[in-house]
Amino acid sequence: MIELVEVSPRDGLQNEKTVLSTEDKLALIARATAAGARRIEVASFVNPKRVPQMADAEAVVAGLPRDNGVTHIGLVLNERGAARAIASGIDELGIVCVASDRFGIANQGQSSEESLAMAMRVVAMAEEAQRPAQATIAVAFGCPITGQVDPARVEAMARALAALGVREIALADTIGVARPVEVTKLVSQVKAAVGSLPIRVHFHDTRGTGVANAVAAVAAGAVTVDAAIGGTGGCPFAPGAAGNVASEDVVYALGDQLPLDLEALVDAAYWLNGRLGRSRTSALMRASRGTE
Repeated sequence: MIELVEVSPRDGLQNEKTVLSTEDKLALIARATAAGARRIEVASFVNPKRVPQMADAEAVVAGLPRDNGVTHIGLVLNERGAARAIASGIDELGIVCVASDRFGIANQGQSSEESLAMAMRVVAMAEEAQRPAQATIAVAFGCPITGQVDPARVEAMARALAALGVREIALADTIGVARPVEVTKLVSQVKAAVGSLPIRVHFHDTRGTGVANAVAAVAAGAVTVDAAIGGTGGCPFAPGAAGNVASEDVVYALGDQLPLDLEALVDAAYWLNGRLGRSRTSALMRASRGTE
């Protein structure tokens, strides 16, 4: 069985022009839970001046139901964010480090090596607070500034993160440039490097390859896929990056490997479109109801 991490409440909202209320974010999380998602990225603990869509992270966490079998994840980019996340009571920390120096400096004010060192410190903070932590290697398949990223660099970062005891490592196609053959190669390479540690993947659908990439990643050994209801999202620091691969499209493509409620996901996608004032639709939305 494959696991889905629903990222619409965080990555799905952080680049949308409309800023949802805390109540609407909690309603979105409730819809994702009702559809069967059991790990949900609910907020990012970042500078609200840079990402105002995430300014209410603590309020969102405070409003979450507890003991419902769902793991709620908070994304952090540095120790300050990690301290906020831990204090909020979030279930799990997601840490981001970057495979490209230029992107890291633009996104986090850190080189690739500096972001890896930061991740190591945050993992230690999470361990001390008795919270699980997972790590994402951003721009693993390509950088919006420099272009190609060396797979050997990604592998080396994965090895370093695996040595820290993170619960999993994610490979993120932050700008949506990957092709399935490249996904197969990198996932296989990293999986061989980190042994039994689970591999997660995160794709954006900038060039229409997101679903194919997710299927290729699973075939190569990835066991968890990030996706966002309605294909919402993008990266504030990666101009031109389209939304995340849509949860409903990934669930349809993987079939029995990913048993979530498709109808509930599509309903949630139309609801979210209405809240955001957007009309972009996923393939499953178009197939089920057209554009409404």
